[in-house]
Amino acid sequence: MRKLIIAEKPSVGHSISKVLGISKKGKGYIENDEYIVSWCIGHLIGLAEPESYGEEYKKWDKLPIIPSHWNYVIKTNTGEQFSIVKKLMNDTDVSEVICATDAGREGEIIFRHVYNMSKCSKKIKRLWISSLEDSAIKKGFENLKDGDYYENLYQSALCRERADWLVGINATRFFTTLYNSDKALSIGRVQTPTLAMLVKRDNDIKNFVKEKYFTIEMNCGEFCAYTDKIMFEEKAKLLLDSCKIGRAKVVDIVKEEKKINPPKLYDLTTLQRDANRIFGFTAQQTLESVQRLYDNKLLTYPRTDSQYLTEDMEDTARDVIEILKSITDFTKNTDYKANIKPVMNNKKVSDHHAVIPTVNIISTNLSELLDTDKRTLYLTAARLLTAAAEKYVYENTVVTLKCNDIVFKAKGKTVINKGYRQIDDNFFDFIRYKPEKTEEEKNLPSIQLGDEYNITSKIVEHYTQPPKPYTEDTLLSAMERAGNSSYDTDDIERKGLGTPATRAGIIETVISRGYAERKNKQIIPTEKGKKLVECVPEKLKSAKMTAEWENRLVLIAKGKSDSEEFMNDIKAFIKEIVSDSKSLTTDMSIFSDREVIGKCPRCGSNIYESKLNFHCSNKDCNFALWKKNYFFQMKKKELTKPTAKKLLSDGKVHFKDLYSEKTGKTYAADVLLDDTGTYVNFKLNFEKKNKEC
Repeated sequence: MRKLIIAEKPSVGHSISKVLGISKKGKGYIENDEYIVSWCIGHLIGLAEPESYGEEYKKWDKLPIIPSHWNYVIKTNTGEQFSIVKKLMNDTDVSEVICATDAGREGEIIFRHVYNMSKCSKKIKRLWISSLEDSAIKKGFENLKDGDYYENLYQSALCRERADWLVGINATRFFTTLYNSDKALSIGRVQTPTLAMLVKRDNDIKNFVKEKYFTIEMNCGEFCAYTDKIMFEEKAKLLLDSCKIGRAKVVDIVKEEKKINPPKLYDLTTLQRDANRIFGFTAQQTLESVQRLYDNKLLTYPRTDSQYLTEDMEDTARDVIEILKSITDFTKNTDYKANIKPVMNNKKVSDHHAVIPTVNIISTNLSELLDTDKRTLYLTAARLLTAAAEKYVYENTVVTLKCNDIVFKAKGKTVINKGYRQIDDNFFDFIRYKPEKTEEEKNLPSIQLGDEYNITSKIVEHYTQPPKPYTEDTLLSAMERAGNSSYDTDDIERKGLGTPATRAGIIETVISRGYAERKNKQIIPTEKGKKLVECVPEKLKSAKMTAEWENRLVLIAKGKSDSEEFMNDIKAFIKEIVSDSKSLTTDMSIFSDREVIGKCPRCGSNIYESKLNFHCSNKDCNFALWKKNYFFQMKKKELTKPTAKKLLSDGKVHFKDLYSEKTGKTYAADVLLDDTGTYVNFKLNFEKKNKEC
C-alpha cells in the first residue's frame, strides 16, 4: 500500500518528490514504491452558477438566491487533472492521502473540495510547512498531523467562500436590475467597502477647506526659534509688534535621549506596502513575486499576517543573516551584531511566521532572477538585517526663549547611534532610491541657560493640508486597520478588510471593473465607482461590519466561533438587502448608457425605448407609450422616437396629414398627451401650429 500526496501546484509536487526521492513520472503524477505525488492546479473545483439550483434563476430578478445545499462543478480547464487525482484517490493501492496544499485557509479548501468531489473516504494526513527548503519539507513529513486537526480551518474557508458567493451574486443581480444597468454592477463583500473607502477619501479631498494659520519666526543669528500655531492674523501682528526687533533670553533647556526600535519583520501586507512605496509595485505584482520566490525556495511562505519568528528558528535566522552579510553590503559602516531575540515570539505566530529569505539564497545566481523578484528578495533581506540591528538613538533638545514675555522654541536633534537606519541607508544607496525626507539631524549651537540674543522676527503663513489620495501602500494599511480603532498594539485580534492573501486581488478587482483607476502611484475612484457607492446602502459598504465578519472567520478557524451561526447571519443580511430599496437613490437610470427619450410625466424618472414601447425606468411606475397604439394606428401614423420625444417634452405634437376614417381624407391637428395617472390617452386639438412632425 502506498500514500498519496496532493500538492497545490506541479512545482511544489516536484519539490516534494525530489526530497522524498520519488522520480518515476506518470501523467499528472510522480511515484515510487512508497509514495504517489500528484497535484491540483490551483482551484480544480468551484461553486456552481445560480442556474444549477433551478431554471428560474436564469432571470436576474429572481431573488434572493440562498441554496439549501451547495452545488460544485469541476473547472473545465483543469478537468483532466481532476480526473487523474480522483482516480489516484480511489486507487485500492492507496492507503491514505496526505494534504500538501499551501498551509492556509485557501490551500485547505482546495484540497477538501477535490477530496469530497472524488468521494474519497480514506484517512487524511496534513503537511504543514512554511518553506519549500529541503530541510523544511523533511521536517514537515516527520511531523504530519491528522486531517481532523484542521477541520475548523476548513469550516472557516467554506464560510468565506459561501459568504462571498451569496453577497456577490445576490447584491450584484439586485442592484444591476434595480438600476437598469446595461452592464453588471459588481458588488462584493470586501470589494464594495474597499471602494467606499476610496470614494470617501476622494470626497474628503474635494470638500476640504484649507485654513490659514501663522507662526512668528525669530532669527537669533545662529539658529531660529518659533511660536506655537496662531490662528488669527491680527493676533500674530500684535505679537510681532512686541518682538520684531529686540533681545530674547534662554529660559529653559530640555535634553532627552530617545530610542527607536528596529522595524518588525515583514508580513505580506507590510511587504506589499514597502514594495509599492519604494519600487512602485502593485500589491498584486508583489504577491506574484513573493509566490515565485517561495516556489523557488528563496523565501519562506509569503501569505502570512505575522511579523515574528518562532523561537526554535533562532539558529536558522542567524544562518541566513550571516549569508546576507557575506553577499550584500547592507551592513557596511556598522559594527553589526545580530540581536535575534526581539524578532522571536511564539505567541505572535499563528499559522506562519514572518517572511524571510532562506539559506538557498547563497547557492542561487541572483542575476538570473526577474528584476521584480530580485528587488523583492533584496527588500526582505534588508528587513531581516534591520529587524535584528541596534536601536536608533538620538538626543532631542528643546530650547525655550522669551522676548517681551512671548514664548519661542528652538528644536535640535543629534544622532547618537544610527543603528538600523544605517542599514536602511546602505540598502537605499544600493537600489538608488531616495526616500521622502524625514526629520533630519539638526544641531543647535552651544546654548546655555540665561544666554541672550539680538533678534529680528517675521510672520510666517501656513495652510492646513488636505488628506492625500490613497496609494496602494496607504490603501493596504487602511484595509488592514478597518474595524480597529487602535491597531498599533500587538495583543488585539486583527480584523481588517480581507486577508493578507486576498487584498491584492480585491484592489485589482475594483480597478479591473472600472470602479477605480491608477494615476501614477495613486488609486482614484472613477465616476462609475462613485455612483455605485452612492446607490448602495450603508450596511453593504461598511468597512467596520465587513472587518467584523473577517474576524469571525478567523475565530471560526480557531474553534472559537460557530460556522452555522455565521452563515445564518449572512443569509439574514442578504434577505434584508434584496427586500429593502426604500432608502436608495430614486434615480434608477444612473448606470444606463441608453438614450434618454424624455422624463416621465408621472414620476419624473427617465424614459427609455424598448422594442415595443417607450417606458419609465422606475419599476414602481407603469407609464408607457406603446408603439403599436390604437389611436395612432387609426390615424395611419406610427408612434416613433421623435414623436415620443415631442410628446414628453411639450405634451403635444403637430401632424399635417392625420387620416380620417369618416371622410377618408387627411387633416392637420395637434395630438395631445392626456395622462390620467392610470391610463395614457391622446386628444386632438385643431388649433393651427407651426411646429410639425
